[in-house]
This record gives sequence, structure tokens and C-alpha cells, in this order.
Amino acid sequence: MGCSKNLVDSEVLLGQLAGNKVRVVEDGGDADIAVINTCGFIESAKQESIDAILEAVRRKQEGKLRKVVVMGCLSERFAAELRREIPEVDAYFGSHHLKEVVKELGIDYKVELLGERMLTTPSHFAYMKISEGCDNPCSFCAIPLMRGGHRSKPFAEIVREARHLASRGVKELMVIGQDTTYYGLDLQGGRTLDALLAELSAVEGIEWIRLLYAYPAKFPLSVLDVFRDYPKLCRYMDIPVQHASDDVLKSMRRGISNRALRDLLHTIQESVPGIALRTTLIVGYPNETERDFEVLCDFVREMRFHRLGVFTYSREEGTSAYGLGDPVPSEVKEERRSIIMQLQQEISEERNHGLIGRTVKVLLDRTEGEHLIGRTEWDAPEIDQEVYVKNDGALRVGDFCDARVDDATEYDLYAEAV
Repeated sequence: MGCSKNLVDSEVLLGQLAGNKVRVVEDGGDADIAVINTCGFIESAKQESIDAILEAVRRKQEGKLRKVVVMGCLSERFAAELRREIPEVDAYFGSHHLKEVVKELGIDYKVELLGERMLTTPSHFAYMKISEGCDNPCSFCAIPLMRGGHRSKPFAEIVREARHLASRGVKELMVIGQDTTYYGLDLQGGRTLDALLAELSAVEGIEWIRLLYAYPAKFPLSVLDVFRDYPKLCRYMDIPVQHASDDVLKSMRRGISNRALRDLLHTIQESVPGIALRTTLIVGYPNETERDFEVLCDFVREMRFHRLGVFTYSREEGTSAYGLGDPVPSEVKEERRSIIMQLQQEISEERNHGLIGRTVKVLLDRTEGEHLIGRTEWDAPEIDQEVYVKNDGALRVGDFCDARVDDATEYDLYAEAV
């Protein structure tokens, strides 16, 4: 359940299972053990995880499962409550207990499999987790409660894993972490994301490297030089800003002001021409007034993000914002979310229509009817828009192709291979 960081953890567990010759089945009806890797980020994600646990327990009670094991963020954060409320689960484990999960399944943890994963993504792209946890003090965020403080993965280990993935046919790496810009601070005493991206660019077989989850406060500007010097870095950056009002940013403890945020984004755009910026916003934060929301709307109009997502505020136990309550009504939150998304839809539609007639490079992810569906360097899988390329029979999933854009909608492009 949940984010790409959780997906990588599941893939590592799958690698251990495969190494121990445990059969992993596509259809849960064929299993005798269920392992649920949970998410505990916001209320809707927590409920989704709980529903999955309850469904597995129901199947166990019906004699269709022998064992139910729960791991991940939700059980890291609410272990005691879960054990009390759903005691039918055989074992609960937190976010950092892979060895214990493996032991519970009756197999040996194989150290020699360190860095091995069973990919659940299409074989031509993979997520590359470079760190764990987060040291940022954001008032609304429960990630430090579930994942702990920031810990950078050793440099050599990341590069070795990238080479291994490339040897298996991976062409695109999605660089992820709770805060990728923090990388190296705990290892080298300084931020070394720039050096890591440069080294990953030297890995033979990797053609695209995509940077996600770049925290804006104290952003290391040296990273922008790597974009200029290494063409394998996609002209794309996911940089979650969350808000633009100074009052809200201060209460959120984001460590950056409206002016500093705008200056940073303009600097990125000027330093890396053609870069696509993706961001996420939160509306309905406890102290967000109508005026604060107007500031946020003006900010979206000014920055004209290529990609944008909006969350409604979720009050989370244990966070510093929890004491502020949840005074903004849910219907107001949803209305504000709809207004922002309508603004973004207009921006996206205008940008996409500006691409008609242009030729773009596309990485093909899957087939659907008469089309091969892929992405440009400005789009990450699952969260961004796609390109529908007419299938001429010569192209295959995992190929790169040049395609001329013939038509566009708000969130998709239609093209023909050239």
C-alpha cells in the first residue's frame, strides 16, 4: 500500500522470498500466507490499509489463509492499537524490520541478496531509494513518526544497485527518498546529491534519471549544474511546495518564505531551460484563510507548473499541527481543491496544445488497443500525463521512440512515431 518508497521495500521482500524459493502468487486466492505492507500517511491511506487487513483476516477466518502478517508504516505508527483492535493478525512489524518479517515467514534472511529486488514495475524502469526517514519538522507530516530521522544509503551501495538494475534491462531510474536533497548530509557532513546524480549518469544502460521529492528549503543549487552537464537527467523535478502563503508556510514549519520559494523556482527554471516542475499542495490547513487561499491561487497562476497535485489537509495524531484542530470544513477543502485543479487543468491544456506539431522523445510503458502508451522526460509514471502513440507494429514496450504530437487534451498527448 502507499508510496513508491513502500513499493521498493516490498520489492526487497519479494527478492528475499524468491531467493528462498517461496512462491509468490498473483491471485491471493492461491496463497496460504498474506503479507500486507501498509501505509499510514493520511486518513484515506490508513483506511485503505485497514480495509486490506480486515479482508485478509476475514479470509483467514474462512480457512482460506493460514497466516496474516502486517508490516510497514501503519503498524510502525499504531502497533499497539492494531494489536488490540485486530488481534487475529499473526504478527505486526514496523517499517524497519525486514529481517524479522522474513523470519516470521519461516525462511532465512540472505545477506548476499542485499540490493536484490524483484521488480513490480515494468522491467524498463525502477525506483531507486537513496535514503530513509526525514529530519524536516513539517507540522502536518507524520513521516518521521513512521520512518524515523534521515539516513542516507551508502553511495557505493546505490551505484552498485543501479548497475545491477541496468544489467537487468532497466533504462530509467526514479531517484526517491523522503527528502532527496538531504542526501549525504549525515555521511559526508554536506549535501552530495549532485555527486550521486553525476555517478548514476555514468552507469551504462541507464538512459533517463528522474529526480523526485526534492525539498525546497535549503535546496542545494549545485544540483542544477548536474542537470546542465549530464543529459541523462530528465528535465523534470518533483519539488513539493505545499503552500505559498507566508502565514501558512510558517505554521507548516516549511523553513521557506513565499519570496524565497518563488526565487528558487525561478532560479531552477532559468538554470535548466525547458525543465518541467511538478509540485504538490495542501489546501484546508487549519490556519488557511480565504486570503491565504487567494495567495496560493495567484502563486499557481504565476508559476505555471507543468504537473500539480492537491491534497486536502488530513489531521494526523502526533504531529505538531494536531493541536490546531481541523476547523476548515471538508466541503470547503474540496471546493478549494477543485478550484486549484481547474486552474492547473487550464495551464496543462495550454501547455499541451503548444506541443502540437513538435517531436518528442517517448519511453513506451504499455499497450492499450491500437496504441502504445508512454511518457516524455517531463512525466513520471502513474502520477503524470501520458503519450498515446499509434502502434505501427515495429515498436515494443520498453523502447524509446521519437513521436510527432498530432493532438492534445488537458492531460494527454496523441502522437505518431517518426
